[in-house]
Amino acid sequence: MRLPRARPSTWGVRVRSTLVSIVITALAFGVTAGALLWILQRSLEDSSDSASRARSDEIAVQLRSSGPEALESTLLATTGPTEYVQVLDGGGAVVRSSADAPTTPLTGPATPDAPPRYAEVQDADGDHLRLVVRSVSTPSGPSTIVVAADQDALDETVNTVLGLLAVGLPVLVLVVGASTYALVGRSLHTVEQMRSTVDTISTADLSERLRVPDTHDEVSRLATTLNAMLGRIEDGHAAQRRFVGDASHELRSPLSTLSAALELGSERTGFLEPELVRDRLLPETQRMQHLVDDLLLLARADERALPLRITDVDLDDVLDNELIRLRATSPSLRVVREIVPLQVRGDGQQLTRVVRNLVDNAARHASSTVVLGCGTDAGRSWVRIADDGPGIPSHERDRVLERFVRLDPDRARAAGGSGLGLSIVREIVLAHAGHVAIGEPRGGGTEVTVVLPSAGPAQVPGAARWVLPDPCERRLP
Repeated sequence: MRLPRARPSTWGVRVRSTLVSIVITALAFGVTAGALLWILQRSLEDSSDSASRARSDEIAVQLRSSGPEALESTLLATTGPTEYVQVLDGGGAVVRSSADAPTTPLTGPATPDAPPRYAEVQDADGDHLRLVVRSVSTPSGPSTIVVAADQDALDETVNTVLGLLAVGLPVLVLVVGASTYALVGRSLHTVEQMRSTVDTISTADLSERLRVPDTHDEVSRLATTLNAMLGRIEDGHAAQRRFVGDASHELRSPLSTLSAALELGSERTGFLEPELVRDRLLPETQRMQHLVDDLLLLARADERALPLRITDVDLDDVLDNELIRLRATSPSLRVVREIVPLQVRGDGQQLTRVVRNLVDNAARHASSTVVLGCGTDAGRSWVRIADDGPGIPSHERDRVLERFVRLDPDRARAAGGSGLGLSIVREIVLAHAGHVAIGEPRGGGTEVTVVLPSAGPAQVPGAARWVLPDPCERRLP
């Protein structure tokens, strides 16, 4: 066993568990041994006192009938635990005694008619005696019976047991300490294997998982929790890599267009004609600016620090403005209005962005009709944007709310946008303590419903942070 360092705070679990088990075992053994010795001492004394009382009872029976002179010698014999027997007269002098008993009385005369008393004395030879003293009435007057037992023999028995316990304590402590050290080490071996496995996992390969023991205890639950954490880290890392790849792809096209135009402009004087700047360069620059703004918004949302300026927002006005814009930009589409007066608490600019992204997405995929509606239900406000396009398969409805996810077979900008519109919608709605649900309207197509609390999001005073629900929650109002 490796010795621990000086400070207990630096000791490992194995050493601390071993020391605690040793201390507890020693204390428990000490308390048990003390109780055992006390019980043994009392038991031996009670046994000695019982034998002495029995002898004094026999002597008292004969003394009451015939007096000390006629007392049989067998009653004065020192048998069993009895060491000495003395019979004292009323003045305290010894009138009868055992053959080897001292001639001087071991104690004074007992009080007549008093109950037997017990005492411990030391004789002339230094031996410790335990006495039972009682008074008895005889034909010649009151007498005192003294029966003495060897106290040293009792103490020797107790000391022998004490010595055995003193020898057994270190052995027991050593066995308990070694067993605890070995068992805790064996238990921690599984944890060490888990630590070694986690230590070898790198971002290059996050697919490795820990082996879960079949013990169904805290260690197995720890392994399960760590595997779940590794799964979340792997998913987050994969999403980050996809995010970087998709962002690079989206930014590459406008940057390539701008770079090519600038290179040609530097080589050919007058190449940058107003039409080229208006039709190509400015749209690409604006598209790149919008993409960067979207990425910045999503980065703030990842930190749960999306700033909101909470005011009263008339969602019906927001929808009416988008309806007018859609009819002007897409005259071929039939726009159905299902709007009622509706006011919520929220960030007007961000909620306008939510509605615009949903309307643009619906217009992009609609075959002929787009429906804009809003209303209230059980204290909640909702906005619903629907189209009669090809629709979204049920197994893809959660995925389309992720970043850079487009169900288009190609990545043409005209067909699918940047793939950030719905993810921005989700983050803004979550910041308002709401949720987004994607369904299928009657007759086919796609229906996106945004549900918001009418009272507004729960704002933490003095900070632009919000208590958000589970971002994986998807449900219809």
